[in-house]
Amino acid sequence: MTEKQTPRPSAPPDQHPDRQNDERYQIALPAHLAGSGTLDQLVETARDYARNAASENTLTAYARDWAHYARWCRLRGADPLPPAPELVGLYLANLAAPDGKAPALSVSTIERRVSGLVWGYQQRGLSLDRKDRHIGSVLAGIRRKHARPPVQKEAILPEDILAMIATLDFDLRGLRDRAILLIGYAGGLRRSEIVSLDHGKDDTPDSGGWVQILEPGAVLFLRGKTGWREVEIGRGSSDQTCPVHALEQWLHFSKIGFGPLFTRTSRDGKRVLETRLSDKHVARLIKQTVLNAGLRADLPEKARLRLYSGHSLRAGLASSAEVDERYIQKQLGHASAEMTRRYQRRRDRFRINLTKAAGL
Repeated sequence: MTEKQTPRPSAPPDQHPDRQNDERYQIALPAHLAGSGTLDQLVETARDYARNAASENTLTAYARDWAHYARWCRLRGADPLPPAPELVGLYLANLAAPDGKAPALSVSTIERRVSGLVWGYQQRGLSLDRKDRHIGSVLAGIRRKHARPPVQKEAILPEDILAMIATLDFDLRGLRDRAILLIGYAGGLRRSEIVSLDHGKDDTPDSGGWVQILEPGAVLFLRGKTGWREVEIGRGSSDQTCPVHALEQWLHFSKIGFGPLFTRTSRDGKRVLETRLSDKHVARLIKQTVLNAGLRADLPEKARLRLYSGHSLRAGLASSAEVDERYIQKQLGHASAEMTRRYQRRRDRFRINLTKAAGL
């Protein structure tokens, strides 16, 4: 939605969550300049670039963080503006040790809330120093007292993904979902990366990348946090398990030659619609096929659903590919090997024995 050029009265952000898209990007002309057709157009262009400063999911989370803090302040008779590190420190303490029925938040969520507040003040032309002692010392204490190893999602292993795709039909919806699971698994892709793909370069304004199918496999061009990267997906050992073949089948029968790569289908699964899928579809697809395939049948259904998410595809590739770790790191788009190791649910931890290498 294009932001209107005429300023509107502001409202408390927690009372108007549907207007967050309008209030996120405070890009405007300097007060001493009169508007003109050319300058107004440049303002809109600048706002468009501002919208691409971070992913939509991140910006949505930050907007909710700010709205929560603003509401918390007003309930206690305080004002979130101007920034007060002392007040933010009290807010963080309340998140870790609530005084009501609300559950305590995890350390990672609290740290994300701080980032959301920094962002919220930046949008209002203000600055919040997260290293201020009233914030930094409280956050350090929360980490020391409440930090726990991260709860990792279950990895989808090769036998799991084969069982999952075996539960899918061979109508258009089944062909699409089979391609999503296999491409996501072989590419080690995030949910958002899967659904943001277009058929070709620059097909749509909201494209996050495109695909090029070659004889040996497919190359995905993805726009990441730090720029563009290429993900190579080779052909599999058989058509039944090959992600590239699954993608070719979907494109052939859906007749998609332009625009979003993965779109919605009609309820009966027989017609292709134009609307791009959301990343929530990938999450629902993984959980549903996990249940249908009977994975971890030893657990209750709710526990099984909690075990698996979109990250299970990335963790599955990292845990199953018997190749040098650096190739997995490149495929996942990680900046460090340490981050890649967090995704490896099964690996030979002592393959490199530094004790013996040191002469002991």
